[in-house]
Amino acid sequence: MIKDFVLASLAEDVGRGDLYALVEPSVEVSAKIIAKSDGILAGVKYIDTLTSLENFKINWNKNDTEEFNKGDILATLNGDSHTLLRVERTVLNILLHASSIATLTKKYVDIIEPYDIKLLDTRKTRPLLRVFEKYATRCGGAINHRIGLDDSLMIKDTHLKTIQNLNTYIKKARKKIPFTAKIEVEAENLKIAIEAFNSGADIVMCDNMTPTQVKEVVKYRDENYPHILLEASGNISLETIESYAKTGIDAISSGSLIHQANWIDLSMKMK
Repeated sequence: MIKDFVLASLAEDVGRGDLYALVEPSVEVSAKIIAKSDGILAGVKYIDTLTSLENFKINWNKNDTEEFNKGDILATLNGDSHTLLRVERTVLNILLHASSIATLTKKYVDIIEPYDIKLLDTRKTRPLLRVFEKYATRCGGAINHRIGLDDSLMIKDTHLKTIQNLNTYIKKARKKIPFTAKIEVEAENLKIAIEAFNSGADIVMCDNMTPTQVKEVVKYRDENYPHILLEASGNISLETIESYAKTGIDAISSGSLIHQANWIDLSMKMK
């Protein structure tokens, strides 16, 4: 999957061929990838695959998940000039995209570090980039939520509109879905959360609730269904995440890790 991704990324940029290579013969060169802002590195695994496919060498000074500062030399590349110049933008785009997500994710992780809570990503990813973007959140310290609809059964508010009896539906679902698959129910208030608890959900998501509302659900869970996991989600930002972490919830999920990540700044300089 990584191989296909990096080849498609390179093909998108190169097109029918790099016109530069038509003009001058290739020479052996060296280049450095330099950080022009602070961040968390992600994308190393993908670039290592590209090096094996395109026959150039790269020596990393930082690895995936590691912090870097403005001015750091992240890696040194060696190879022929035609190759390095052809892969330059693909290398930088992969590193920039992944590292930007990892950098923002780490900010969330740092805020909730004092609390016994997990940070989760979501399925709010760019089309065809889910595996890549979820890899980037892991580099920043998050844990993946569902990769796809076949991962676990999540019953959202839109699903609930089609279900007449949640208890009956979950009992039927247990007979059809894989034995190891969990069932999560989205709840917008305490009443729906209680219905989900009573119906046998494995996880209940407190969706778009205030921290005060989440505390009420946590209290009810702790007193009646301590084995059921609780997740908070919906409009959770860097400014609000700590207030949710204090509620006693088990996990917080946020699409912002990916769709609100602003690109950091990296560049490649040729010797």
